[in-house]
Amino acid sequence: MTWEEPSVDDHRQLARQLGRPMRGLHAIAARCSCGAPAVVVTLPRVDDHTPFPTLYYLSLPSGTKEASRLEAAGRMADYEARLREDAQARAQYHRAHNDFLHTRAQLGTVPEIEGISAGGMPERVKCLHALIAHSLAEGPGVNPVGDWALADTQWSLEVCQCSHDA
Repeated sequence: MTWEEPSVDDHRQLARQLGRPMRGLHAIAARCSCGAPAVVVTLPRVDDHTPFPTLYYLSLPSGTKEASRLEAAGRMADYEARLREDAQARAQYHRAHNDFLHTRAQLGTVPEIEGISAGGMPERVKCLHALIAHSLAEGPGVNPVGDWALADTQWSLEVCQCSHDA
């Protein structure tokens, strides 16, 4: 994993992307081809001391739009069914959950969210935004559901759509 320390410009871009200042920002985990932050790493306890289980946060509006589109189309139920039917993918999803917890623990321990990852892992599929962010941050082959969701979009970090996000 390659994380970058966020620059002052990254903070400004994230505030524009989210419509508010980014809370708990630790690093940038993935970028659009134009260099804009796409996936950020958040601390497990944000600035106001609130527990925040989502380690990888999808910030790029074109990506969040695609994740929302898949969720609205009912793809989460499809992915859950696929996990039930595919023992290898189910085992990989459990490993993704454990990897997520291990990585987040390196940033701090928060008892209120211990054992809780994101996106419904390891048993359910709840938030494609978090699962796509996990796949983008860690690369293909780590989170099968994030990989499936990315494959079901016509969106990629390799093709900048940021001008459409403005």
